[in-house]
Amino acid sequence: MSTDETAVRPPDTDDEEGLGRRFWLKMAAIVAGIGVLVFVGVILFWRALYAWGFIGAFIVLAAALLLYGWWYDRKNPRPKF
Repeated sequence: MSTDETAVRPPDTDDEEGLGRRFWLKMAAIVAGIGVLVFVGVILFWRALYAWGFIGAFIVLAAALLLYGWWYDRKNPRPKF
């Protein structure tokens, strides 16, 4: 049996330093930005609901989602087989 020192490492030599402050600041900024966008979207939806009623608000929401889907499909076409 050979005693290769690289095969066995003592448990106190942990090289992992973690994700770091920069990663967590970016993550906090992304979460805050998504939160602001959701808040603005909810405010706009409630205003449309108040102005046009239940069906009108969902028609506007569906139109916005369809417009986004059309834009996304134009930007990222499927590969042709």
